[in-house]
Amino acid sequence: MYISSWPGLTPYEFLQGHSHGLPYPLNAANRTAFCVARSGIYHLFRALEFKKGEIVLVPDYHSGNEVSAIRAAGATIVYYPILRNLEPDLDALSRLAAKLNPRVIYVIHYLGWPQPMKEIAAMCRERGSILIEDCALSLLSEPDGKPLGATGDYSVFCLYKTLPVPNGGLLVQNRNILGELAGLKLQRCPQTTAIGRSAELALEALRSRADLIGKTLFGIKRSFGRLLRSADVRQVPIGNIGWNLGDVNVAMSSICDTVMQRLDYDRIRRKRRENFLLLQQKLHGRVTMLREDLDEGVCPLFFPILVRDKHAAAKALWQRGIGAVEFWNEERPVAERDSGPEAQYLRAHVLELPIHQDVGPAQVKYIADQVLSLDLQPVS
Repeated sequence: MYISSWPGLTPYEFLQGHSHGLPYPLNAANRTAFCVARSGIYHLFRALEFKKGEIVLVPDYHSGNEVSAIRAAGATIVYYPILRNLEPDLDALSRLAAKLNPRVIYVIHYLGWPQPMKEIAAMCRERGSILIEDCALSLLSEPDGKPLGATGDYSVFCLYKTLPVPNGGLLVQNRNILGELAGLKLQRCPQTTAIGRSAELALEALRSRADLIGKTLFGIKRSFGRLLRSADVRQVPIGNIGWNLGDVNVAMSSICDTVMQRLDYDRIRRKRRENFLLLQQKLHGRVTMLREDLDEGVCPLFFPILVRDKHAAAKALWQRGIGAVEFWNEERPVAERDSGPEAQYLRAHVLELPIHQDVGPAQVKYIADQVLSLDLQPVS
């Protein structure tokens, strides 16, 4: 059995049609679509025109992409601590805000779960700070009926982590509209980037249904991709950890709009929640779960567990056809210089299991059986 890390792209996504309308942020009035979300972060901070000494408070648990984009735009970063439950240490954040009077407080919503926005928004009002929500991992989450990203002054989303699209990042301006962003002239996304990633998503979907055929075709596609790279055909990397200033003006590909107009977003939320709860039921008490709560409206990106040896566990699951993701360890050990002990703990131990909308009940059972067969060591 093969279970992809991400949802695949099938003819169904082009043929289906739904009349429910697009959800936030896809229907936001002031949105700008980039090839990748980090480009939106860069342009937002450039438009805010930071002066020397103005501070951005950023979580010490981060991917690295957002930090690189903020720094490239000229802003100064100070980190605040994230605890093991993926929420900020509010006392520490409050002390930093009082001491530094930051121009921006930057919030990351991890894996679909919301941060304590009521408290953080109040902190921003008290200090006159701009509130920016990073929802790259939390598209379609609507706790208490309010979409994540709608509270802050600005918010950023990554579309391809949740939806079967080849690329796409959105920058949304909820208030204090910046004229510089309206005048951006973006380049068309290279066809090789859009077509190549779309082909990968289609092959992932095929492989989930017919592993041998899909695996064979995937190998052929990768060989073709290597030929393109050797010929210096321009491509914009998708889903990687890294920063390239030359890609910040690339727009989202048109195929993304075509697919997004036809998706059933209620079904996507429902399936992800059902898969989370089913896997939770099968693994309960047998593995160390990072989060066991799933409040109404939360749309989980993955099923996060804590393992002693993340790399070994991921490798073993991949050998069994399960696309486990070693979450945010690419930045180690560089990021650990700026991280507190809790963020270092998360980098060392969080492993993500796929529960996206393409995963069916039989596949959830297979994931659970394989995880339990590994007898993963508990983490204290």
